[in-house]
Amino acid sequence: MKNAKPKGALLLGILCISIFPILVRLQMASGLISAFYRMFIAAVLLLPYVFFTRKFKLPPTTITLFAVASGLVFATDIAIWNIAIQTSTATQATLLANLSPLWVGIGSFLFLKNKPTINFWIGTTVALIGMIILVGIDVFTNLNFDLSFALALFSGVLYATYLLISKRILAQIDVLSFMTVVLVSSSLFLYLVCVIKGEPFTGFTATAWGVLFIQGALCQLTAWLLISYATQHLRATRVSLSLLGQAVLATLLAWLILDEKMNWDRIIGAVFLLLGIRITFYNKSIFIKNKS
Repeated sequence: MKNAKPKGALLLGILCISIFPILVRLQMASGLISAFYRMFIAAVLLLPYVFFTRKFKLPPTTITLFAVASGLVFATDIAIWNIAIQTSTATQATLLANLSPLWVGIGSFLFLKNKPTINFWIGTTVALIGMIILVGIDVFTNLNFDLSFALALFSGVLYATYLLISKRILAQIDVLSFMTVVLVSSSLFLYLVCVIKGEPFTGFTATAWGVLFIQGALCQLTAWLLISYATQHLRATRVSLSLLGQAVLATLLAWLILDEKMNWDRIIGAVFLLLGIRITFYNKSIFIKNKS
């Protein structure tokens, strides 16, 4: 099957990041420290491998600067998203942050060669309907927007920006070199932010250190190596919309682990989300018959 490996990598990556909102909601550490250790632990695990195996190749200066910019954008996204998750529900924060397909679609139309297809816009519409059902229609009809809502929404814009930049960069460098620059730059940036904010870097329980390690090793390093590989081979629009799948898994995990409410609205919303993703990956136009 064409693109079977990238699609498989994308699916595994989504599975790995789906647990992240649940871990953050446990509030073993502040949102900023959690974001720092997510990037720092991933960097510590990756650096020895890429240097000892000589997999790291320093990109040209311009590409390196764009990769650093990607790291700063992603670091800011994670920090803001963590704060939104801790002050909201895991489901709502995940869904609002994942409005990114809409922003990626607009960005792709404006800046990338591969323009969004009609199936992408149909799939996005269906998926966003599912998102609204999952979050709760009353949030929109009553304009019940609070700081957590705004932070999660802004996180989605940053998320989309990261995906668009990384798509262009990964056409010119390999995944490991890109991830190395991103992780190092984002770790340094978040370290400085935590120092300025006076965040404690130690004094956590053994359980908290375990949660932080899982975030770095699984939710960041493993997940984003897989997603970056998929981004290299698939349309950015498809990747961004597929990442909405984590909202479905996060909802299920939040119900099982955090006792967040599960009802028919969320089930129906999840079905719409998955249907929207499936429409995006349908290669033929829904409205135009194949004449061959």
